[in-house]
Amino acid sequence: MKAVMLDGFGGLEVLKIGEIDQPTPKANEVLIKVAATSINRPDLVQREGKYPPPAGDSEILGLEVAGTIAALGADVTGWQVGDRVMGLVGGGGYAEYAVAYAAHLMAIPATMSFEEAACVCESYITAFLNVFMIGDLQDGQTAILHGGGGGVNTAAIQLAKALTPQAKLIVTAHPQKLERVKELGADLVIDYTQNPDFSGLVKEFTAKKGVDVILDHIGAKYLAPNMNSLAYKGKLVIIGIISGIKAELNLALMMVKRQQIIGSVLRSRPVAEKAEIIDAFTRRALPKFADRTIVPIIEKVFPLEDVVGAHRMMEEDRHFGKIVMKIG
Repeated sequence: MKAVMLDGFGGLEVLKIGEIDQPTPKANEVLIKVAATSINRPDLVQREGKYPPPAGDSEILGLEVAGTIAALGADVTGWQVGDRVMGLVGGGGYAEYAVAYAAHLMAIPATMSFEEAACVCESYITAFLNVFMIGDLQDGQTAILHGGGGGVNTAAIQLAKALTPQAKLIVTAHPQKLERVKELGADLVIDYTQNPDFSGLVKEFTAKKGVDVILDHIGAKYLAPNMNSLAYKGKLVIIGIISGIKAELNLALMMVKRQQIIGSVLRSRPVAEKAEIIDAFTRRALPKFADRTIVPIIEKVFPLEDVVGAHRMMEEDRHFGKIVMKIG
C-alpha cells in the first residue's frame, strides 16, 4: 500500500511517499481503507523525532482516520465490513490502510463527508476530554481557550457553543485570526502579540472573578498569567508545552484560591481509557455533528502526494481549523 514514510527525522525534506506492506488487524482491531486523514501538530513533532508513537503502534504519522472497514480482526463485534467509520489511532493515518481498535471507532453520520469526519477524532475529542470531562465546563461559567484558529481551539469553541451555550469564552489569537475567532462565537478575543500578560483583560471582562477553566497548549510562558486569570476553584488544563517546560509558580495563590493544574495527553492513554472517552464523546457530542450543529472547519484538503504542502501550511500557521489530507 501507499504511505508517507520518514527518511530520518527533521524538516519537510524527510517526508517521502513509498510502498509498504498492508497492516493486518489483530484481535479487537479492524482494518480501515482510509479515505482521509488530517494533519495535527503532534505529527510535526514526531517528524522531528521528538514524539515517538506508543509501544506497539504504527510509526507512520497520522492520529485519526476516516474511511470504510475493510476487514475485522478476531473478537470484533458491532461492526461490519463496509461500515463508514472514523477512528482514533496511535499512528498510521498517512496511509491507504490503517488498523484501529474497534472500541476507538465511531460511525460516520450520513450527513458528514469523509473529509469532515477526518477532522473529528484527534482535535474534537482532545477538546471534549479536556474542557468537559476534565475541566467540567458548565453553563454560566467562563473559559479561556488559547491558540485561536488552531484545530483543537476551533473544536473547543464549537463544542462549548453547542454543549454549554451559556458559557462565556475568552480566546487568545494572532491578530490575523481575531475576526474569524469572533465570528466563531468567542465573547472576548485577545491579541496575544499585544497582550502577552492577558490576565488584566480577563479580570476586567469577568469583573475580577476570573475564569473557571483554561485550556492551554503554550506551557511555561503562560503559567503566571493563566494562574492570575483563574477564579476560585478554577482549573488549568495543560495539553502542550510549545513555549517551554519550566516556570515559577505562586503556590500560595494556588492554595488560597484552591486552584488546580492538570496535565493531560490523549495519545499515550491506555486502550480502555481511550475507549471510555470516545464512548462519552459519542453519546454527548456526536449528535451535534449529525444534525450539523457542529460542522468541522476545513482550511484546505491536500492529496496524499502533497503531504509536504500540508505540513508546510501547519508549520507556517496559515490555517484556520483543520488541514485535511485525502488518501483514496
